[in-house]
Amino acid sequence: MITDFKRQAGWLIATRAMVGTLLLGGATLAQITAPGSFAVHPFFWLIALTYGLTIVWAWCLRYVERYRWLVDAQLGCDAVVVSAFIFLTGGVTSFFSSLYALPIIAGSVIQFRRGGMMVATLSGVLYVGIVLTQYVPPSIAPDLWLVANATALPTRAAAQYVVGLNLFGFLTVALLSGSMAEGVRSAGVRLERASSDLADLQALNQNVIDSLPSGLVTTDPSQLVLTFNHAAERICGLAAEAVVGRPVSDVLQLPAELTEAFKRGLGRSGARRLEHKFRRGDGRAIDVGLSATHVDTPSGTAGFLITFQDLTDVKRHERDAQLQSRLAAVGEMAAGIAHEIRNPLASMSGSIQILRDDLPLNEEQAQLMDIVLRESDRLNTTIKSFLEYARPHRFAIARFDLRRVVQDAGLLLRNSADVRESHTVDVLVPDAPIWFEADEGQVRQIIWNLATNGLRAMPDGGALLLGASLDGPDVVVTVQDHGVGIAAEAVEGLFQPFHGTFAKGSGLGLAIVHRIVTDYQGAITVDSTPGSGTTFSVRLPARAEVTT
Repeated sequence: MITDFKRQAGWLIATRAMVGTLLLGGATLAQITAPGSFAVHPFFWLIALTYGLTIVWAWCLRYVERYRWLVDAQLGCDAVVVSAFIFLTGGVTSFFSSLYALPIIAGSVIQFRRGGMMVATLSGVLYVGIVLTQYVPPSIAPDLWLVANATALPTRAAAQYVVGLNLFGFLTVALLSGSMAEGVRSAGVRLERASSDLADLQALNQNVIDSLPSGLVTTDPSQLVLTFNHAAERICGLAAEAVVGRPVSDVLQLPAELTEAFKRGLGRSGARRLEHKFRRGDGRAIDVGLSATHVDTPSGTAGFLITFQDLTDVKRHERDAQLQSRLAAVGEMAAGIAHEIRNPLASMSGSIQILRDDLPLNEEQAQLMDIVLRESDRLNTTIKSFLEYARPHRFAIARFDLRRVVQDAGLLLRNSADVRESHTVDVLVPDAPIWFEADEGQVRQIIWNLATNGLRAMPDGGALLLGASLDGPDVVVTVQDHGVGIAAEAVEGLFQPFHGTFAKGSGLGLAIVHRIVTDYQGAITVDSTPGSGTTFSVRLPARAEVTT
C-alpha cells in the first residue's frame, strides 16, 4: 500500500530529476552558445551526480517509510547540488541563489516546519561557505580554484548585504512554507476527520433507514423515486435499482386520487393516509397501509416522503378475530339451541315414526311422513354439528403416526357413498413415520371434513389427493381437489358457520375444522383457482399445546 509520505517522496525524486535536467541542461546550453561563460566540464560531472543520486533515491524509495532519515539525506544532497550549481555559476554573483528555495519548500512539504528549517539552515551554511571561499586572500590559498575572479567580486560590504538578504530569504521561505504545510496538514486532518464523521453519519442514517421495518420511499417534486429502502424492496418484491427514477404512482400502484393529491399538494395537514391492494413483483396481492407527507426544507418543499407497511397478516388476524368473535357467539347460542330443540325434535320424530307405522296412509300421506322424518334427521344432524363445534370433544392427547390416519381416511373415502366411479382418491405420505401428538379423533375429523368438501366440489368426478408431511417442528396435512374452486372474495368468509355452498351439508364442516385448528394453535391456508380446484393446507405443531 502506497502511503502519502511515500507518494510525496516519489514526487520529490521525479521533480528533482526534471528540475535538475532543465537547470543543468540550460547552463550547459548557455556555455555552448556563449563560450567562456563558465567551465563546461564541471557541469557534466554535476549532471552525472544528479542522475546518479536520483537512481539511488528511487531504489531507496521502498524503505522511506521505515527509515525517515533517507528523505532528510535526499534534501541535504539537494542543498549540496544547488550549492555546487551556484558555485559554478559565480557564487555571490550567481543569479541562481534563489534555487535554494526549491529544496527548502520540498523539505517543508514532506517534513513540514522541521524539514524546511533544517534545509534552510544547511543551505545558509553552504552559501556562506561558498562566499567565504571567494573572499579568501590569494596569499593564504594561492591555488584555490574560484569561478569568479577576485576583480569581479562585489565589495565585502555588498557581499555581506547579499548574503544577509539571502539568508533572510532562506529562513523566511522555510517559515512560510513550513507554516503553510502545517496548515495544510492540519486542515487535511480536520477535513479527513470531518469526512469520516460525515461518512459515519451517512452510514448511520442509511443503516437506520434500511433497518426500518416499514417501507420508505422519497421522491422529488415531480414524484420520481429518489430512494427505496430494504423494507420497501422486501414488501414490493422490487429492486431499488429498478425503481429509482420511475414515477412513484407506478411503483407503488397508487390510486388516482392520491396521485392527484400529490399534484395539488397534500392540503393543510400535509399528510395523507390510505390502504389499498398492491400486487407484488412476483404476482402476489397484498394489503398495504400507506402514509404520505411533504419533505419540507428551509427553501420549500423538496418532494414527498412515503412510508408503507404490509398489512396482509394484520388484516388476516383481524378477520380471524372477527371470525372467532362470531364463532364464540354462535357457540354460546348452540348450547341453547341443542337444549331447546333436540329433545322436542326427538319426541316429534319418534311420534311421527309410530303414526306412520300404525295409521293406514295413502301414498301421498306416506310421502309426507317420509319428508317429515327426513327433515327431522337433517335438523338433528345440524344440531349435532352445532354441538361438535360449540362443545368440542374432550381432548385425548396421544402420540400416533399421522400417515396411518391419512391412509385410513383415504380407505374410508373410497368406500363412502360420496365417491363415484369418476372419482379417484390418492394418498401421498412419506415412507418414514410422522409422529404427532394430538387427539386422533379430531385429526380424523379435520381430514374427513376437508375431504368430503373436496368430493362435493367435484360433482362430475376428479382426483382427490390427501397428503401429510413433516416441516420442521410442524406437521402439514393437505387436501387437494380438482373441482369448481372458490372465488377470491368468498375465501374470507369460508370458515364462518352456515357458509356452506353445497346442497348437502350443514355449513358447519369448515367452521369445525377452523375451530379445532385454532385450538391446537395451528394455521389453515386456502389456495384456490376458480375452475381448477382448491388446496387446503393445515399446519399443526408436532407437539400439541391445546388452548380451549
